[in-house]
Amino acid sequence: MENLTSYLAILALIIIGFLVVKKVASCLIKSIVTIVLAAAAIAIYWLYLRGA
Repeated sequence: MENLTSYLAILALIIIGFLVVKKVASCLIKSIVTIVLAAAAIAIYWLYLRGA
């Protein structure tokens, strides 16, 4: 069940990130959003999925 929660969190990050990037026009902001989402996905993997 923990893996399901992690997968849902990653899916939510991807969907929210896609919607934010789609709305934002600046290339710099798109890059920052992408880096933040990648860091969040790595943190979820490192903290939750790696230990499972």
